[in-house]
Amino acid sequence: MLPDTPMAITPTWICPTCGAVYPPAPAPPARCALCEDERQWVPPTGQVWTTMEELARSGYGTEVREVERDLFGIGAQPGIGVGQRGLVVQTPQGNLLWDPPAFIDQAAIDAVAERGGLAAVSASHPHMYGSIVEWGQAFSAEILIAAADRRWLPRPDAAVRIWSGASEVLPGVTLVQCGGHFPGSAVVHWAPGADGKGVLLVGDTIFVTSGADRVSFIWSAPNRLPLPEREVRGVVAALAPYRFDRMYGGWWEPVIRSDAKRILERSAERYVEILRGDFDTAPQPSQWPTWKETSGRT
Repeated sequence: MLPDTPMAITPTWICPTCGAVYPPAPAPPARCALCEDERQWVPPTGQVWTTMEELARSGYGTEVREVERDLFGIGAQPGIGVGQRGLVVQTPQGNLLWDPPAFIDQAAIDAVAERGGLAAVSASHPHMYGSIVEWGQAFSAEILIAAADRRWLPRPDAAVRIWSGASEVLPGVTLVQCGGHFPGSAVVHWAPGADGKGVLLVGDTIFVTSGADRVSFIWSAPNRLPLPEREVRGVVAALAPYRFDRMYGGWWEPVIRSDAKRILERSAERYVEILRGDFDTAPQPSQWPTWKETSGRT
């Protein structure tokens, strides 16, 4: 259980820009390494900090939604950092929490406890580690961090377990390292999801776009930096062995409800065409580009 706010002596520090949660300490860190990285940003006025206790006092709370059978979400209201909501995959052998938001309170812990607790907690990439250590401690759960991104975890913990490549953490629930945004950027393949058609939980390793009919790829969203072609093709190749029909990004919406694998492959080809300049830059409205039925282009 979390301590009551008045009893908290040493504050837990949070960077509100990226949502990184740092260890309890009398004073905040001198800097946030994640924000100083090229994929993130430091406010023009300089680094700022808040605490878990301060957020609770200012009215932050937890939002829980049922998403589909055996899948529910946990969000923080208002949002903080990149604003992700977490997803909990429920299985008879235990539950996995994916991409936890930075804020955590007793209401969030109680909601998860009522639904079976946690066997493990993990995240798509360092910007979505959020309160990953706090969740691990609350349920004595394994904290699964991609080996390639281990150095970005702001708060070490004895429960951290390193993985790489692909790792089935629960029956039918597999972490898949795709790379791209970060070398260890990953997704969850949930084979029983979508009524057995398969689901991907992607964070923003793959970016579900507003129309919920295509995806994109990023090196840095806030700095508008694209992902190179080799990385895009690496993401698609890493997911080639897996079957999935639905795709959830890092936020409540948008969601690709069906045909997600085909959309991923088509989107990657279109993205590469645009990177290369291999398309009509000024099509007429009646000639707007459509998806190409291609595969294996070089």
